[in-house]
Amino acid sequence: MAGVVIATYLLMLLAFYRPQQHTFHIYTMVFIMLFDLMVPVYIFLRRDWYVRLFEHGDISSFLVWMHFIMPLALYILYIFQILAARKLFQGDADGSGRIDHRGQAKAILVVRALTIFTGILLIEPDPA
Repeated sequence: MAGVVIATYLLMLLAFYRPQQHTFHIYTMVFIMLFDLMVPVYIFLRRDWYVRLFEHGDISSFLVWMHFIMPLALYILYIFQILAARKLFQGDADGSGRIDHRGQAKAILVVRALTIFTGILLIEPDPA
């Protein structure tokens, strides 16, 4: 799973540096936003989190709470990003929408990188 998430991050970087290719940029970003929304569902369905969080005592770990907050911040940034993109589509006369959109995109790249990093730190190796 970590390899797929890192690949989507690289794809997001590519879309970030190619905003002139509107179709590629928009579809890529929408795909990655939907992917990020589905990752917690996938993890919830595929992992035994009750045992890890409560029986092993990981619920009190700072890293678990930090990783829990990161996707929430990412989703909030996604909402602001979508609102700024809608402003761009409606015709941004004063240029503030483009500035907002670019600044939020940079914040998304940082927060998503931190989310991936903390998630990788929380991976438990499979017992062999």
